[in-house]
Amino acid sequence: MTARLAAAIAMTAVAGAGTLTATGAAQAGTVQQHAPQNRKAEVDFTGIVALSNCSGSLVRGPRSRDGDAALVMTNGHCLESGMPEGGEVIVDKESSRTFTLLDRTGENDLGTLRATRIEYATMTDTDVTLYRLDATYAAIQRRYGVPALRLSTARPHDGTGIRVVSGYWRKIYGCKIDTTVHRLREAGWTWKDSIRYTPECETIHGTSGSPVVDVRTRHVVGVNNTGNDDGERCTLNNPCEVDRDGNVTVRRGIHYGQQTYLLARCLGEDNDVVLGGACALPRP
Repeated sequence: MTARLAAAIAMTAVAGAGTLTATGAAQAGTVQQHAPQNRKAEVDFTGIVALSNCSGSLVRGPRSRDGDAALVMTNGHCLESGMPEGGEVIVDKESSRTFTLLDRTGENDLGTLRATRIEYATMTDTDVTLYRLDATYAAIQRRYGVPALRLSTARPHDGTGIRVVSGYWRKIYGCKIDTTVHRLREAGWTWKDSIRYTPECETIHGTSGSPVVDVRTRHVVGVNNTGNDDGERCTLNNPCEVDRDGNVTVRRGIHYGQQTYLLARCLGEDNDVVLGGACALPRP
């Protein structure tokens, strides 16, 4: 996983995540030039946050209201308490985690946001954590002039132009969605319908939890979570693809994210994650 949380829990914010190093780090606010530039649709750091060991974003669902307590999304493996086990789902757990809110350029810190609880977290079928904050969307926009990113309720299509926006590294990666992977397996976790990026998105340690943003709509369609470092088969930091027939493929140097449309569809009144019924997210 891109944050390498196995060693991160005891690390400080300065040290970063797990085996995270500065190798390959970019200047703040830079964008990789592999993807075509379109100024009208270009994505910036609006709504992006940095965690002590990962990246994240201020997000809202289709039924979220300005007066609702705001939400921050990152990966399940970015939890301050450590990585959830396979099959584990965490809901409504108290948290006081803080997040650094960036300005649109990614060069300046606007302020600190604070969680009151973990609304939802898992590494089963997907890799996501949703934190509930102590401030509303309206209060954050009033104080910092920053709106939340919108979660798309639609599945992203192959070939969609995307940006992976890292608050930790203050870097934007540009590429396209290559395809949807039936199953992605890494160590003890399996994820469904993962997004495989084209090779231009060479995300690194610390980019875990970055939103995957559709360049046309500017809506969030996924959350960045892993890549195959060493060409190993289905081991930690070396995910493998498993097709419908059980065939395993290893793609060294390729990176992945998890779709978020299911999460968007599960957000109900007061920004609660409503499990069961039409919500297909795993339940505790």
